Amino acid sequence: MHSGQVKNTFRSAVFCLLFSLLFMMSCKDKTSPGVSFKLPEQGQTIGLGDELKIALDIPEGTNISSATYLLDGKPLAEKANGEAVSLSTKGLSLGYKLITAVVDNGSKKDTLTINIELTSTVKPQQYGYQLVKTMPHDTSAYTQGLEYHNGRFLESTGREQHSTLRWVDVASGKVQQQVKLEDKYFGEGATLVGDKVVMLTWRDRLGLIFDAKSFKQQGTFAYSTGRDGWGLCFDGKQLIMSDGSNQLYFMNKDTYKDESTIAVYDNNGPVESLNELEYIDGKIYANIYTKNIVVVIDPATGVVEKQIDFSGLLPGDYFKTEDDKANNVLNGIAWDKAGKRLFVTGKKWPHLFEVKPVIKK
Repeated sequence: MHSGQVKNTFRSAVFCLLFSLLFMMSCKDKTSPGVSFKLPEQGQTIGLGDELKIALDIPEGTNISSATYLLDGKPLAEKANGEAVSLSTKGLSLGYKLITAVVDNGSKKDTLTINIELTSTVKPQQYGYQLVKTMPHDTSAYTQGLEYHNGRFLESTGREQHSTLRWVDVASGKVQQQVKLEDKYFGEGATLVGDKVVMLTWRDRLGLIFDAKSFKQQGTFAYSTGRDGWGLCFDGKQLIMSDGSNQLYFMNKDTYKDESTIAVYDNNGPVESLNELEYIDGKIYANIYTKNIVVVIDPATGVVEKQIDFSGLLPGDYFKTEDDKANNVLNGIAWDKAGKRLFVTGKKWPHLFEVKPVIKK
């Protein structure tokens, strides 16, 4: 067969296939008119606390015996005849939500899905700070995690070949005890859980478990594929982890498996680059990487309720090169629960500061 004949035969076959598909589609449209979502629209943005209306567009002559509605896989309501439903979004977590409608016409069931985005309408309260006390800080410490426990700091530091976990004296800033990570690891956030210290690594997607007294490594665990390790804290029940996005992951303290997530928003949209974390009086405090900002997050919804500006703690000319200024940023939040004291520092900063947030006028 010549090449021209092959091409013509191929074209004829493609034309017949396309015609058959179009014919089947037109027949399907005439015999089985489709039910679709009337409300909400695909990708619609809805403010947290606003009413969410869900309604189906049911073609004339189509019989619907019932419709079951779900939000992120959890049942919302079941309505006869595909009636619409309304849902208060108050108290829901922010971010993208999947709405599902399982439509039953008496003989078969069809499943429809659509996505919406729940966003925050809350403008965060703006805070500055009052400087209470200045203490020394090791300038070799590329601070990734910071906590206060029984009169001393638990600090984790980063960078390959320089990552450590350490107990630090509060008054002098001197390292009392430390363990150095293997050179291949870039250390990240760490938190105390009972008699253990749990520490993250950056891109190895591996968590390290240490005995809190001896710093002897007891084990490792892997976290979800595709996720970097950034910040880590403990709320008394679950580990809370950041990965540099606007997502926070709640993990089982014993199995280290994800149990839930929240997306963090302020009134302008998603709040990205969440880094070092601290759990304080029922709220999550998070550094925003490369900024002198700490945000205060509602762990139930992901709403940013407050924003604390720590600009000016470190003189602007302390780091001389642009590279040092870009990398050695504010990072480190510690809370003395008994004394109600808040501490902050930064990567390779010469000082660690006790501060008191103050509402801006």
